[in-house]
Amino acid sequence: MLDLACGSGRHARLLARMGFEVDAVDRDIALFADPPPGVKLMQADLESGPWPYEGRRFAGIVVTNYLHRPLLPILVDSLEPQGMLLYETFARGNERFGKPSNPAFLLEPGELLEAVRGRLRVVAYEDRVVAEPRPAAIQRIAARRE
Repeated sequence: MLDLACGSGRHARLLARMGFEVDAVDRDIALFADPPPGVKLMQADLESGPWPYEGRRFAGIVVTNYLHRPLLPILVDSLEPQGMLLYETFARGNERFGKPSNPAFLLEPGELLEAVRGRLRVVAYEDRVVAEPRPAAIQRIAARRE
């Protein structure tokens, strides 16, 4: 499993507790103190540097609250057969709730669907406003490589 832009490691920790071997990557690994057994932590600049997992395939990729559009096709290509992409981040409309409000960091309507169209089978998709953990406009997708 890959936890992309892992931050403090919330998802990597959960996946490791579930028994998965997890690669967790972020620009600032200082936020992820004491990775548990089963988590391999890597520091990498996902926006300016090379893709740190060239040639690797993952059974699952988790991305939350992060958007760098050039990575979307790379993530799709980095899934094993039957691999799952779980992606959730802010969408257009979030500017009314605060940050992020810059359109560069907000998904356009249907953008996650377009990113996987013809390449992955969409299992679930939402484009909505949520109240928890704070009000936000989000898109989320679960999609599987066939």
